Amino acid sequence: MAKSGRGVRRLVWLVGILLLPALGLAQQRPEPYRTSFSLEEMLNKQAVVETTEGSFVIDLLPESAPNHVGLFLQGVQEGTYTGTSFHRTVARGIIQGGDPITKDLARLDEYGRGGLGLVEAEPNDEQHIPGTVSAVVVPGDSSSGGTQFLICVVAQPGLDGHHTIWGRVSEGLPVVTRISELPVDTQGRVTERVEIISVVVRDWQAPPPLSFSVESIQELANYRAILETDEGTITVEFFPDRAPGHVRNFLRLADAGVYDGMAFHRIVRGFVVQTGFLPSRLSPLTEEQRILVSTLEPEFSDTPHVRGIVSMARGVDEASASTSFFIVTDEAPALNETYTVFGRVVEGMDVVDRIERMPTDGETPINRVGLADIRLERSPVSLGSRE
Repeated sequence: MAKSGRGVRRLVWLVGILLLPALGLAQQRPEPYRTSFSLEEMLNKQAVVETTEGSFVIDLLPESAPNHVGLFLQGVQEGTYTGTSFHRTVARGIIQGGDPITKDLARLDEYGRGGLGLVEAEPNDEQHIPGTVSAVVVPGDSSSGGTQFLICVVAQPGLDGHHTIWGRVSEGLPVVTRISELPVDTQGRVTERVEIISVVVRDWQAPPPLSFSVESIQELANYRAILETDEGTITVEFFPDRAPGHVRNFLRLADAGVYDGMAFHRIVRGFVVQTGFLPSRLSPLTEEQRILVSTLEPEFSDTPHVRGIVSMARGVDEASASTSFFIVTDEAPALNETYTVFGRVVEGMDVVDRIERMPTDGETPINRVGLADIRLERSPVSLGSRE
């Protein structure tokens, strides 16, 4: 979405067209809202928005847009947002909500017309990056904002300077993304209702750390991964003392179910069997899973690639490893110190051998060899530093 200027212009056009029914509201509007909240009262605050699709957290930006943040806080106190729905979306682009009219199921044709013309524009240097929360306005009138807001799923630089930015989603962007993917009718209205259940304002809290990001090397070494395959069970221990980043990444992905429903997509007899290739997955990743997938910096070591070693696959770029990994079935010295070793098979090499014997077309298995799931277990004794 919005990978080109044309895409950005299209999004701006869509937002404008969706709000054309509200143009008449700009002719008669009350005195512009001026917040009674002091800056100190608004600083370092977050809004936890619970919806029927899940929750997300907005970091408020009162230094950039004090009146917009004040209007939002007043609306929270008065219950303005509770029971409203997200009435417009652009798939993987934006979501739009905050219209008080959307509380009334009988006024569907009026959705998008309410809560506008309340507050003047507050130009600032903020940009519409992923997670940005800004005011919905009547096209061509940046001072027609109110309770309605939009949230960017991806960067939308074409909106900069046209919509007052007053917040950022710091947690729960996958929920926002899911809402953006809801089906819409020919008028661009969401056909599956997603309501705001509650909005709670709290003091700022740091987002929780990613799973397996704070454990010590010793604690990481106590984990084992149990790979449930169509041919049987394979147990892997880890070497966090040699590749901590890769071990943390693998445990995180396995714990989130990223590997569930994948397959062994590559078999090279006398060399490796390989799995973890995202396109081999039976179902798409959820947004929560997708956000965990990233590339890794290499962590090469002098650990040799011998039978049973588990190592990370990559492309030409040494920093391109992501989800795909392989199990070595014989000595492979050509891989030494050029691929990151992060574990080894301690049980189930007979299963690996059965997979290796599967018929192939070149290096591609003729019949699917599934990886149903990866289960993590803690070992009472650290095994990760053993040779």
